[in-house]
Amino acid sequence: MIAIEEMNKLSKKNLDLVTVISGEDLGQYSQLKETFLKQIAFSSEDLSYSYFDMSETEYADIEMDLLSLPFFEEQKIIILDLFYDLTTDKRHFLGESELKRFEAYLEKPLESNRVVIFAPGKLDGKRRIVKLLKRDASLYEANPLKDGELKQYFQKVIKDKGMIFEDDAFEKLLVKSNFQFNDISKNILFLESFVGQKRISHSDIDEAVPKNLHDNLFDLSQFIVNGKVDEANQLVSDLRLQNEDDIKLISIMTGQFRLYLQVQILKNKGKTQQQMVSELSEYFGRKVNPYQIKYALRDSNNLSISFLKSAIIHLIKIDFDIKKGVYEKQYLFDITMLKIATLAKNEKVY
Repeated sequence: MIAIEEMNKLSKKNLDLVTVISGEDLGQYSQLKETFLKQIAFSSEDLSYSYFDMSETEYADIEMDLLSLPFFEEQKIIILDLFYDLTTDKRHFLGESELKRFEAYLEKPLESNRVVIFAPGKLDGKRRIVKLLKRDASLYEANPLKDGELKQYFQKVIKDKGMIFEDDAFEKLLVKSNFQFNDISKNILFLESFVGQKRISHSDIDEAVPKNLHDNLFDLSQFIVNGKVDEANQLVSDLRLQNEDDIKLISIMTGQFRLYLQVQILKNKGKTQQQMVSELSEYFGRKVNPYQIKYALRDSNNLSISFLKSAIIHLIKIDFDIKKGVYEKQYLFDITMLKIATLAKNEKVY
Protein backbone atom coordinates (compact mmCIF):
# COMPACT_ATOMS: atom_id res chain seq x y z
CA MET A 1 0.00 0.00 0.00
CA ILE A 2 1.42 3.38 -0.99
CA ALA A 3 1.74 6.32 1.42
CA ILE A 4 -1.33 8.23 0.26
CA GLU A 5 -3.52 5.16 0.80
CA GLU A 6 -2.07 4.64 4.28
CA MET A 7 -2.81 8.27 5.07
CA ASN A 8 -6.52 7.79 4.43
CA LYS A 9 -6.62 5.85 7.73
CA LEU A 10 -5.33 8.84 9.72
CA SER A 11 -7.35 11.18 11.88
CA LYS A 12 -6.68 13.83 14.47
CA LYS A 13 -7.36 11.29 17.23
CA ASN A 14 -4.91 8.59 16.16
CA LEU A 15 -1.84 10.73 15.40
CA ASP A 16 1.48 9.51 16.77
CA LEU A 17 3.70 11.81 18.83
CA VAL A 18 5.73 12.66 15.72
CA THR A 19 4.66 12.35 12.07
CA VAL A 20 6.88 13.05 9.05
CA ILE A 21 5.59 13.64 5.52
CA SER A 22 8.36 13.82 2.90
CA GLY A 23 9.31 12.55 -0.52
CA GLU A 24 11.11 13.05 -3.83
CA ASP A 25 7.96 12.88 -5.95
CA LEU A 26 6.84 16.44 -5.28
CA GLY A 27 3.52 16.02 -7.08
CA GLN A 28 2.63 13.07 -4.89
CA TYR A 29 4.08 14.89 -1.86
CA SER A 30 1.71 17.83 -2.44
CA GLN A 31 -1.26 15.46 -2.45
CA LEU A 32 0.04 13.70 0.66
CA LYS A 33 0.26 17.03 2.44
CA GLU A 34 -3.19 18.14 1.28
CA THR A 35 -4.74 14.80 2.27
CA PHE A 36 -3.06 14.85 5.68
CA LEU A 37 -4.32 18.35 6.53
CA LYS A 38 -7.80 17.31 5.46
CA GLN A 39 -7.68 14.12 7.54
CA ILE A 40 -6.78 16.03 10.71
CA ALA A 41 -9.31 18.81 9.90
CA PHE A 42 -6.61 21.48 10.08
CA SER A 43 -7.82 25.07 10.44
CA SER A 44 -5.60 28.10 10.91
CA GLU A 45 -8.32 29.58 13.13
CA ASP A 46 -8.37 26.58 15.48
CA LEU A 47 -6.15 27.37 18.46
CA SER A 48 -5.43 23.67 19.07
CA TYR A 49 -3.13 23.86 16.03
CA SER A 50 0.19 25.69 15.78
CA TYR A 51 1.64 26.25 12.32
CA PHE A 52 5.25 27.31 11.68
CA ASP A 53 6.93 28.01 8.33
CA MET A 54 10.55 27.01 8.98
CA SER A 55 11.79 29.56 6.45
CA GLU A 56 10.23 32.45 8.35
CA THR A 57 10.28 31.43 12.04
CA GLU A 58 12.93 31.65 14.73
CA TYR A 59 13.56 28.28 16.34
CA ALA A 60 13.18 29.83 19.81
CA ASP A 61 9.51 30.51 19.02
CA ILE A 62 9.00 26.94 17.82
CA GLU A 63 10.79 25.50 20.85
CA MET A 64 8.60 27.51 23.22
CA ASP A 65 5.52 25.95 21.62
CA LEU A 66 7.04 22.46 21.65
CA LEU A 67 7.71 22.65 25.38
CA SER A 68 4.40 24.23 26.40
CA LEU A 69 1.23 22.39 27.35
CA PRO A 70 -2.01 22.88 25.38
CA PHE A 71 -4.46 25.48 26.71
CA PHE A 72 -7.69 24.70 24.91
CA GLU A 73 -7.73 20.92 24.43
CA GLU A 74 -5.98 17.87 25.82
CA GLN A 75 -3.86 17.61 22.68
CA LYS A 76 -2.03 20.23 20.65
CA ILE A 77 -0.84 19.69 17.05
CA ILE A 78 2.35 21.54 16.05
CA ILE A 79 3.02 21.70 12.31
CA LEU A 80 6.55 22.42 11.09
CA ASP A 81 6.38 23.19 7.36
CA LEU A 82 9.22 23.36 4.80
CA PHE A 83 11.66 21.53 7.08
CA TYR A 84 14.39 21.32 4.43
CA ASP A 85 17.08 20.79 7.09
CA LEU A 86 16.10 17.11 7.20
CA THR A 87 16.48 16.61 3.44
CA THR A 88 19.31 16.55 0.92
CA ASP A 89 18.16 19.98 -0.31
CA LYS A 90 20.75 22.74 0.03
CA ARG A 91 18.30 25.05 1.82
CA HIS A 92 18.76 25.11 5.61
CA PHE A 93 17.01 27.30 8.16
CA LEU A 94 18.36 25.96 11.47
CA GLY A 95 21.86 26.04 12.89
CA GLU A 96 23.51 22.89 14.21
CA SER A 97 22.86 23.86 17.84
CA GLU A 98 19.16 24.41 17.05
CA LEU A 99 18.93 21.04 15.32
CA LYS A 100 20.51 19.38 18.36
CA ARG A 101 17.91 21.02 20.61
CA PHE A 102 15.13 19.78 18.36
CA GLU A 103 16.75 16.35 18.33
CA ALA A 104 16.76 16.39 22.14
CA TYR A 105 13.02 17.13 22.07
CA LEU A 106 12.40 14.22 19.70
CA GLU A 107 14.15 11.89 22.15
CA LYS A 108 11.53 12.82 24.80
CA PRO A 109 8.51 14.47 23.14
CA LEU A 110 5.68 15.77 25.33
CA GLU A 111 2.79 13.31 25.52
CA SER A 112 0.28 16.14 25.17
CA ASN A 113 1.73 17.39 21.87
CA ARG A 114 1.65 15.96 18.35
CA VAL A 115 4.44 17.18 16.07
CA VAL A 116 3.95 17.08 12.30
CA ILE A 117 6.92 17.67 10.00
CA PHE A 118 6.53 18.48 6.30
CA ALA A 119 9.88 17.94 4.58
CA PRO A 120 9.64 18.17 0.76
CA GLY A 121 12.43 16.19 -0.88
CA LYS A 122 14.58 13.19 -0.06
CA LEU A 123 15.36 12.68 3.63
CA ASP A 124 19.08 12.81 4.35
CA GLY A 125 19.61 9.35 5.80
CA LYS A 126 23.16 10.20 6.91
CA ARG A 127 21.95 12.64 9.56
CA ARG A 128 21.44 11.35 13.09
CA ILE A 129 18.18 13.27 13.47
CA VAL A 130 16.76 11.57 10.36
CA LYS A 131 17.79 8.15 11.68
CA LEU A 132 16.01 9.03 14.91
CA LEU A 133 12.84 10.02 13.05
CA LYS A 134 12.91 6.87 10.93
CA ARG A 135 13.17 4.85 14.13
CA ASP A 136 10.51 6.56 16.24
CA ALA A 137 8.19 8.66 14.05
CA SER A 138 5.35 7.73 11.71
CA LEU A 139 6.84 8.26 8.27
CA TYR A 140 4.95 8.85 5.02
CA GLU A 141 7.27 9.14 2.02
CA ALA A 142 6.14 10.21 -1.44
CA ASN A 143 8.74 8.24 -3.32
CA PRO A 144 8.48 7.65 -7.09
CA LEU A 145 6.09 4.78 -7.71
CA LYS A 146 6.58 1.85 -10.04
CA ASP A 147 4.36 1.89 -13.11
CA GLY A 148 2.28 -0.97 -11.73
CA GLU A 149 1.69 0.86 -8.44
CA LEU A 150 0.69 4.03 -10.30
CA LYS A 151 -1.74 2.13 -12.49
CA GLN A 152 -3.28 0.26 -9.57
CA TYR A 153 -3.72 3.40 -7.48
CA PHE A 154 -5.32 5.48 -10.23
CA GLN A 155 -7.56 2.61 -11.28
CA LYS A 156 -9.01 2.85 -7.76
CA VAL A 157 -9.31 6.63 -8.12
CA ILE A 158 -11.28 6.47 -11.36
CA LYS A 159 -13.43 3.63 -10.02
CA ASP A 160 -14.35 5.75 -6.98
CA LYS A 161 -15.22 8.61 -9.34
CA GLY A 162 -17.42 6.34 -11.45
CA MET A 163 -15.28 6.93 -14.56
CA ILE A 164 -15.08 4.22 -17.23
CA PHE A 165 -12.40 4.06 -19.93
CA GLU A 166 -12.84 2.34 -23.29
CA ASP A 167 -10.36 -0.34 -24.38
CA ASP A 168 -6.83 0.80 -23.50
CA ALA A 169 -7.74 4.49 -23.18
CA PHE A 170 -6.61 4.46 -19.54
CA GLU A 171 -3.15 3.32 -20.62
CA LYS A 172 -3.12 6.17 -23.14
CA LEU A 173 -3.83 8.58 -20.29
CA LEU A 174 -0.87 7.18 -18.32
CA VAL A 175 1.47 7.54 -21.29
CA LYS A 176 0.19 11.03 -22.10
CA SER A 177 0.84 11.95 -18.45
CA ASN A 178 4.40 10.55 -18.69
CA PHE A 179 3.55 8.26 -15.74
CA GLN A 180 3.91 11.27 -13.42
CA PHE A 181 1.66 11.16 -10.34
CA ASN A 182 0.81 14.86 -10.39
CA ASP A 183 0.14 14.96 -14.14
CA ILE A 184 -2.13 11.90 -13.97
CA SER A 185 -4.08 13.48 -11.10
CA LYS A 186 -4.57 16.74 -12.99
CA ASN A 187 -5.51 15.01 -16.23
CA ILE A 188 -8.12 12.87 -14.49
CA LEU A 189 -9.69 16.09 -13.20
CA PHE A 190 -9.65 17.53 -16.73
CA LEU A 191 -11.40 14.42 -18.03
CA GLU A 192 -13.91 14.40 -15.20
CA SER A 193 -14.84 18.00 -15.97
CA PHE A 194 -14.87 17.51 -19.75
CA VAL A 195 -16.48 14.09 -20.07
CA GLY A 196 -18.24 13.42 -16.78
CA GLN A 197 -19.20 9.80 -16.16
CA LYS A 198 -19.76 8.64 -19.72
CA ARG A 199 -17.33 6.17 -21.26
CA ILE A 200 -14.02 7.88 -21.97
CA SER A 201 -12.49 7.27 -25.39
CA HIS A 202 -9.10 7.96 -26.95
CA SER A 203 -10.52 11.05 -28.65
CA ASP A 204 -11.85 12.33 -25.30
CA ILE A 205 -8.31 12.18 -23.93
CA ASP A 206 -6.96 14.01 -26.98
CA GLU A 207 -9.54 16.77 -26.55
CA ALA A 208 -9.62 17.13 -22.77
CA VAL A 209 -6.00 16.64 -21.72
CA PRO A 210 -3.68 19.58 -22.50
CA LYS A 211 -0.73 18.75 -24.70
CA ASN A 212 2.66 18.59 -23.03
CA LEU A 213 6.04 19.12 -24.66
CA HIS A 214 6.43 15.44 -25.56
CA ASP A 215 3.01 15.49 -27.27
CA ASN A 216 4.03 18.54 -29.30
CA LEU A 217 7.35 16.97 -30.25
CA PHE A 218 5.53 13.82 -31.35
CA ASP A 219 3.29 15.99 -33.54
CA LEU A 220 6.37 17.76 -34.89
CA SER A 221 8.11 14.53 -35.85
CA GLN A 222 4.89 13.31 -37.52
CA PHE A 223 4.57 16.55 -39.49
CA ILE A 224 8.17 16.19 -40.66
CA VAL A 225 8.03 12.54 -41.71
CA ASN A 226 4.71 13.17 -43.48
CA GLY A 227 6.05 16.15 -45.43
CA LYS A 228 3.87 18.74 -43.66
CA VAL A 229 6.61 21.37 -43.52
CA ASP A 230 4.34 24.40 -43.04
CA GLU A 231 2.62 22.77 -40.05
CA ALA A 232 6.02 21.80 -38.63
CA ASN A 233 7.32 25.38 -38.98
CA GLN A 234 4.22 26.77 -37.25
CA LEU A 235 4.54 24.33 -34.35
CA VAL A 236 8.25 25.13 -33.92
CA SER A 237 7.40 28.83 -33.92
CA ASP A 238 4.74 28.26 -31.23
CA LEU A 239 7.18 26.27 -29.09
CA ARG A 240 9.77 29.03 -29.35
CA LEU A 241 7.18 31.57 -28.26
CA GLN A 242 6.69 29.35 -25.19
CA ASN A 243 10.45 29.74 -24.52
CA GLU A 244 11.26 26.14 -25.38
CA ASP A 245 14.93 25.84 -26.29
CA ASP A 246 15.94 24.29 -29.61
CA ILE A 247 18.55 22.07 -27.94
CA LYS A 248 15.86 20.65 -25.67
CA LEU A 249 13.62 20.00 -28.68
CA ILE A 250 16.45 18.21 -30.46
CA SER A 251 17.15 16.06 -27.41
CA ILE A 252 13.55 14.88 -27.11
CA MET A 253 13.22 14.25 -30.86
CA THR A 254 16.47 12.26 -30.85
CA GLY A 255 15.09 10.13 -28.02
CA GLN A 256 11.87 9.53 -29.97
CA PHE A 257 13.64 8.47 -33.17
CA ARG A 258 16.13 6.34 -31.23
CA LEU A 259 13.31 4.40 -29.55
CA TYR A 260 11.60 3.97 -32.94
CA LEU A 261 14.86 2.58 -34.36
CA GLN A 262 15.37 0.21 -31.44
CA VAL A 263 11.89 -1.31 -31.63
CA GLN A 264 12.08 -1.66 -35.42
CA ILE A 265 15.44 -3.44 -35.20
CA LEU A 266 14.05 -5.81 -32.56
CA LYS A 267 10.88 -6.29 -34.61
CA ASN A 268 12.99 -7.33 -37.61
CA LYS A 269 14.70 -9.87 -35.38
CA GLY A 270 11.33 -11.41 -34.64
CA LYS A 271 11.14 -10.21 -31.05
CA THR A 272 7.76 -10.01 -29.35
CA GLN A 273 6.65 -6.85 -27.57
CA GLN A 274 7.33 -8.51 -24.22
CA GLN A 275 10.84 -9.50 -25.32
CA MET A 276 11.46 -5.91 -26.50
CA VAL A 277 10.49 -4.59 -23.06
CA SER A 278 12.85 -7.07 -21.39
CA GLU A 279 15.82 -6.39 -23.70
CA LEU A 280 15.44 -2.60 -23.69
CA SER A 281 15.06 -2.59 -19.89
CA GLU A 282 18.34 -4.46 -19.62
CA TYR A 283 19.96 -2.11 -22.14
CA PHE A 284 18.83 1.08 -20.38
CA GLY A 285 19.40 -0.28 -16.90
CA ARG A 286 15.83 0.60 -15.87
CA LYS A 287 12.37 -0.83 -16.33
CA VAL A 288 10.94 0.29 -19.69
CA ASN A 289 7.21 0.83 -19.72
CA PRO A 290 5.39 -1.69 -21.95
CA TYR A 291 2.95 0.94 -23.20
CA GLN A 292 5.78 3.13 -24.47
CA ILE A 293 6.99 0.18 -26.53
CA LYS A 294 3.48 -0.51 -27.76
CA TYR A 295 2.99 3.06 -28.97
CA ALA A 296 6.52 3.28 -30.39
CA LEU A 297 5.82 0.20 -32.51
CA ARG A 298 2.57 1.72 -33.74
CA ASP A 299 4.04 5.15 -34.51
CA SER A 300 7.14 3.83 -36.30
CA ASN A 301 5.35 1.14 -38.28
CA ASN A 302 5.85 2.86 -41.66
CA LEU A 303 9.37 4.16 -40.95
CA SER A 304 12.31 2.25 -42.39
CA ILE A 305 15.44 1.47 -40.40
CA SER A 306 17.58 3.30 -42.96
CA PHE A 307 15.44 6.45 -42.60
CA LEU A 308 15.54 6.32 -38.79
CA LYS A 309 19.32 5.90 -38.77
CA SER A 310 19.78 8.86 -41.10
CA ALA A 311 17.36 11.03 -39.11
CA ILE A 312 19.23 10.29 -35.88
CA ILE A 313 22.57 11.13 -37.54
CA HIS A 314 21.14 14.49 -38.66
CA LEU A 315 19.88 15.22 -35.14
CA ILE A 316 23.18 14.25 -33.50
CA LYS A 317 25.09 16.40 -35.99
CA ILE A 318 22.91 19.47 -35.40
CA ASP A 319 23.32 19.08 -31.63
CA PHE A 320 27.11 19.00 -32.10
CA ASP A 321 27.09 21.98 -34.50
CA ILE A 322 24.93 24.09 -32.18
CA LYS A 323 27.15 23.41 -29.18
CA LYS A 324 30.22 24.11 -31.31
CA GLY A 325 28.67 27.40 -32.47
CA VAL A 326 28.89 26.67 -36.21
CA TYR A 327 25.74 28.71 -37.01
CA GLU A 328 22.84 30.25 -35.13
CA LYS A 329 20.87 27.40 -33.52
CA GLN A 330 17.42 28.28 -34.87
CA TYR A 331 18.80 28.32 -38.40
CA LEU A 332 20.49 24.95 -37.90
CA PHE A 333 17.32 23.47 -36.39
CA ASP A 334 15.11 24.65 -39.28
CA ILE A 335 17.58 23.36 -41.90
CA THR A 336 17.78 19.97 -40.18
CA MET A 337 14.00 19.63 -40.08
CA LEU A 338 13.93 20.29 -43.85
CA LYS A 339 16.68 17.71 -44.40
CA ILE A 340 14.74 15.05 -42.46
CA ALA A 341 11.53 15.92 -44.34
CA THR A 342 13.38 15.61 -47.66
CA LEU A 343 14.89 12.33 -46.51
CA ALA A 344 11.43 11.01 -45.62
CA LYS A 345 10.16 12.01 -49.08
CA ASN A 346 13.08 10.27 -50.83
CA GLU A 347 12.57 7.18 -48.67
CA LYS A 348 8.87 7.31 -49.68
CA VAL A 349 7.82 7.36 -46.02
CA TYR A 350 4.76 9.34 -47.11
